[in-house]
Amino acid sequence: MTNPDQRRLLGGFVRAHRERLPPEGLAARRRTPGLRREELAAKAGISVTWLTWIEQGRDVKASPEALDRLSHALALSRAERTYLLELSGIRDPSDPPLQDSADAPASVIAVVQSVSHPAYGLDRLWNASCWNRAAEHLFQGWLTPGADRNLLLFVFLDPAARKLIPGWDMRARRLLAEFRGDYGHSFADPRAHALVDRLRHDNVLFRAAWDEQSVLEREGGLRHFQHPEDGALSFVQHTFAPSERPDHKLVILTPA
Repeated sequence: MTNPDQRRLLGGFVRAHRERLPPEGLAARRRTPGLRREELAAKAGISVTWLTWIEQGRDVKASPEALDRLSHALALSRAERTYLLELSGIRDPSDPPLQDSADAPASVIAVVQSVSHPAYGLDRLWNASCWNRAAEHLFQGWLTPGADRNLLLFVFLDPAARKLIPGWDMRARRLLAEFRGDYGHSFADPRAHALVDRLRHDNVLFRAAWDEQSVLEREGGLRHFQHPEDGALSFVQHTFAPSERPDHKLVILTPA
């Protein structure tokens, strides 16, 4: 069963992605962007009324088959499709239940402490759960004593992040889209709501990017930094999830 907040998020997500799709055929000539509800409903093989109720946040029941057709009609990525199912109250039964503990799993702590390169663990709300000295040195202002250990709060609200991260705007947007994929697992947690509400209130970019409804899987790749002491640095980011606690992440940065 879904709650009103969940249904509101689902409706906003479907509507935002419908409005991104380009019209086809003669409809492509119109100035209004995106597909109309009846066009998406026909493409997905669902009723216009059912689609309307979803976008309005009403309490409607959706089968996995109907949601699968809707996800294909919306051209959703794997991460976006997972988010759609999460908001609809449908989870993979093989997924292990989420745990409330924010403590880092022993496996993550062991790896973080064993490597010389920057490494840290994240809980499901993206709070740093463990880190090594190299990470503390790289992320000054985030992993330093007395700092707020949430990665999103650091990136969006700490002026040090804008100096540390070249192309801050693009990196921040991507980070948020990756977090939204995890938010689908945590929207019932009041701490997750409080985190998003604070960021929406305190940062214009976060508010705009959140309303865009973008969802991405957290991927590795090249990461550049402009460190206040060491100057320009480049690392390759690797992200892993421990099998015994998939709600946590292990992040390792190796020199590029």
